[in-house]
Order: sequence, then C-alpha cells, then structure tokens
Amino acid sequence: MIKLIASDMDGTLLDSQMQISEENASAIRYAISKGVEFMVATGRNRQEALPSLEAAGIECAMINLNGAQVFDKDGNSLFTVPIETAKAKTILHLLKEHQIYYEVATNKGLYSENQAQRIENFATHLAELMPHLTNKMAIAMTSARLEFLPVNYVEDIPELLDKDSLEVLKIICIDPKGPEVLGPVAAAIDGFGEVVVTSSGENNIEINHRDAQKGIAVAHVAKERGIDLAEVMTIGDNLNDVSMIQMAGVSFAMGNAALELKDYARYLTDTNLESGVGTAIRRAIDENL
Repeated sequence: MIKLIASDMDGTLLDSQMQISEENASAIRYAISKGVEFMVATGRNRQEALPSLEAAGIECAMINLNGAQVFDKDGNSLFTVPIETAKAKTILHLLKEHQIYYEVATNKGLYSENQAQRIENFATHLAELMPHLTNKMAIAMTSARLEFLPVNYVEDIPELLDKDSLEVLKIICIDPKGPEVLGPVAAAIDGFGEVVVTSSGENNIEINHRDAQKGIAVAHVAKERGIDLAEVMTIGDNLNDVSMIQMAGVSFAMGNAALELKDYARYLTDTNLESGVGTAIRRAIDENL
C-alpha cells in the first residue's frame, strides 16, 4: 500500500498556466483521506513553489532545489545540502567564460546578475508553453509573475559569496540554444566531482551537490516516517526526477515526460495538461499498486 507520494511540479503537477488543476487537487485530497502523505519534490525554491500550492489549498512538506533543501509542511527547514563555495565559484567562472546566463539559489534567497536576461529567458519559456502569445505579451506576463518572486539582483555573485557567507544550494543555467551550448559545459562541470548536473527542460541545466538529489531526499523523508521505499510513489517528467523515479516502489512518468525518464518509470500516466498526476494517484490507490 502506498504511504507517501512525492510529485514534481513543473511539467508534472502544474498545467500550462502554472496552476494545480482541480482534478489534481481533488486526487491529492483523496490520497490524504486514505492516510497517504503527499509532498512535492521540485527544482523550485520554497517561495516559488508556495503560490500554486496555496491557491489549490494544499499544505505539504517540500523537497526544494532538487533536494538541496527539505521543509516540513509548516515551513521549518529540516536540512540543506550546499555546494562547497570554492567549487561553486569555479563553476560560475566557467559559465561566465562561455557567456551562459545563470542564477544561484542560496540559503538566503535567489541571486541573479541580469534582470533583463532573466525576464527574456522566462518569457521564451512561457511562449513555448503558450504558443498563442506574442513576444510582447509573453514579456509582459513574465514581468508580472516575476515581480512577486523574491530575487536579489547583484553585480557579482562570486564576490558576494566571499562577503556574505552564502551557502550555494543550486546553480541554474539557461541558454536558448539548449544542448548545443549547455551539453559541453555540463560535461565539463560533471567532471569536477562532488556535483551532479541534471535538467528540467531543453534549455537549462541545474547543478547541485551530488547528495542533493530528489531521490536521496525522498528516501530520507521516508526513513524518518518509518516508510519502506516499496510504499513510496513518485511522479515526474524530466531528468532531474530520475533519481526519485528509480528509488520508489511505484513510479509514474508523465505522458509528456522525457523519453529517458519513461524508460526508468514503472508506469505511465496522462500529460500535465490532462491532470496526469490526479490520474496516477487514483490509479495507485484504487488498484493498490
């Protein structure tokens, strides 16, 4: 019997409007009524994840930044897994050499060096999700959304790491050319050791400490709850979900998932636009997967 469900957010729990559908929210409430705990495991930080959850009336524990931070449902930090500062600075130097835009998630918030580039990157992503939008509309919508997300804009993040004793929890890299540019850089960073490079989309890579992975975090939470991994269900759509898909007794790939993730998952559900999370949850409980 399933006792713990961990779901990714972007491309999984969230639809094209970055909201949780009523079908998904209803299935989550159904699971909770059956004594099953629900939590999210996302690449987002807690502040970015909260609005969609609150709008759907869902209070739950969170695995954030791909496993670099874990919070209980009341927002209390349970543990963090940072990247060593010197290694983080080496990575940032390499990204600057290749002129790749990056953001750094820390224990004191999210940092960026280029507000205009950040808006442009998110607008491009939004336009891909909603093809009917003009570029001007996408930028306007992006600006409005990002206004509510706390971001610290600074001139030099590496210099700030020395001054403010920040803990680097995740580095997010974005380039519109995708694998053509990011692939070689990802391979180089992967060779640095003690870090893991994943992705949540074609045009990004995400860098964490090797122990900051969703699968490791889900296993940690399950152990704390006294839950066997065979009683854990995970749902995801992209490469930063692979570790938690591999470790769970019951795992679902979204219909829109990356092909590699589908190979790892035991089951397949509908797309995020078809409330595939809700379908998977009800199937797992009703069929006693």
